[in-house]
Amino acid sequence: MNAVPGRDPDDDDADDDAPAAAPGLARYITPEGLARMQAELNQLMRDERPRIVEIVSWAAGNGDRSENGDYLYGKKRLREIDRRARFLGKRIDRAQVVDPAAQIRRDQVFFGATVTYLTEEDEERTVTIVGIDEAELAAGQVSLASPLARALMQRRVGDEVRMDTPRGPVLVEVTAIRYPPA
Repeated sequence: MNAVPGRDPDDDDADDDAPAAAPGLARYITPEGLARMQAELNQLMRDERPRIVEIVSWAAGNGDRSENGDYLYGKKRLREIDRRARFLGKRIDRAQVVDPAAQIRRDQVFFGATVTYLTEEDEERTVTIVGIDEAELAAGQVSLASPLARALMQRRVGDEVRMDTPRGPVLVEVTAIRYPPA
């Protein structure tokens, strides 16, 4: 088997939509992120999968399966659920939980920090640095592997950071660093 660049060789059924692990980065995750992944896995296996199995069983009892929409859709949905469950199970098993509230060096940006910075246009922006599996830009959460997070890591309030963006280099200034209370 040939190795595919950017893909975990042990993850033979990785979701195509799933974020790839950045080379050299551990699978850090916050306790909240791990809890969300575990809740999703539990919901799939305890609620949704049994419900779909029941529908497929009922549809199979109706006779001809080749044109039975409930049966065909149900089987497809079961494959999707099983693939997602395997994916979540592997990610949960490999996750390294890091509690940002336990961070001792709170004057620098590390995993779990909420960082406020000013752009060159004097726009104030705030992001929280989280794990690859829990990043959600719309919620202000950026992946530890993102260019922004990498540029901000180990910076302090007052530091100016140069970031390379698709539009060219950008200079930002760190104005605040917060961690959850211990």
